[in-house]
Amino acid sequence: MSDSLPVVERMPVERPAGCPFDPPARLAELRSRAPVTPLRFGDGHQGWLVTGHAQARAVLADPGFSSRHELMHLLDPQIIEVPPAGPGQFIGMDAPEHTRYRRLLAGRFTVRRMRSLAERVQRLTAQYLDDMAARGPGVDLVDAYAFPIPAQMICELLGVPFSERAHFQHLGAVANQADVPMEDKLAAFQEMGGYIADLVERKRARPTDDLLSDIIGGDLDHEELVGVGSLLLGAGLDTVANMIGLSTFALLTHPDQRDALHADPERAVEELLRYLTIAHTGFRVALTDIDLDGITIGKGQTVAVSLQAANRDPARFASPDALDLTRQAAGHLAFSHGAHQCLGQQLARLEMKVALPALFERFPSLRLDVPPQEVPLRAGDDVYGVRHLPVAW
Repeated sequence: MSDSLPVVERMPVERPAGCPFDPPARLAELRSRAPVTPLRFGDGHQGWLVTGHAQARAVLADPGFSSRHELMHLLDPQIIEVPPAGPGQFIGMDAPEHTRYRRLLAGRFTVRRMRSLAERVQRLTAQYLDDMAARGPGVDLVDAYAFPIPAQMICELLGVPFSERAHFQHLGAVANQADVPMEDKLAAFQEMGGYIADLVERKRARPTDDLLSDIIGGDLDHEELVGVGSLLLGAGLDTVANMIGLSTFALLTHPDQRDALHADPERAVEELLRYLTIAHTGFRVALTDIDLDGITIGKGQTVAVSLQAANRDPARFASPDALDLTRQAAGHLAFSHGAHQCLGQQLARLEMKVALPALFERFPSLRLDVPPQEVPLRAGDDVYGVRHLPVAW
């Protein structure tokens, strides 16, 4: 079957004009033809692109597919060789190394633990809504609301001084932007590591009630602590902020969905996660020859898993291109799947479930302050979203 499929020469990234929430249309075309298709990577490697939901789920659940960075080929032609994940950077590791870190941290991100934080999220949300009201009636929602709530929550969990957020916010932006030269990205990663290293030493000297202070007393060495701290800080800042910002944009352009948001915030959040899928692509490498949907993925071949295409698969979700907050969207892959499913997913759900309804309850007349086509998007970035979202009420 694979012999009859033409090679896709580059990953589709161009989103449809005037449709900022839809994946590249080419992904849907490829999925309708074959949910597993040959793909040329940036260095010329011929790997595979997976666009179907069932096939994506199978890849992500199969331990025969590795997450080790050093085995991967990437889409960016600037990157010919990927170094191994550093100490503590467990998203680029397989079992048993990945399992060791995951077990250490999993208990700190359980559903029960996140429920205990609900009151704190509610207080923060009320605080930033008050600040918006004082600054308004026009603000950049990203700066005034979408970023500071998850930023302050992850800072408090890790024990990072929120007053220092401007520094690491800038570093995170540099590291994740598509149009930033690779040497600048690496420099940002290194500077973030240096910041966390200094923070770890401060916690050793004067521990506080936070995750970093807690795990310092365990079996992780200094480099591992720095790696874990950098990873959690970066992930907790960027992803939820973009989900709140882009979800607000989607709700402002789909006002018919507001009632459903208030009626059942939990269901609404799951649909927004499916519909938007901001962490749009994952990568795995076959450790041995693996049959996937009748196609042999050869040992050493890299697979690009299009989570955004999988979450729009009509074989799994009816009318998948429609935003329907009454939909039962369980089974979406916005947080990936399998052993590497997002560790902080329950915190992200909590923050969205509180922040989004509260925003529209406080400002029922909330509206875009620019035409929709003028909202600046993070096109091509590793995490999709809005750079700014000018709103008024």
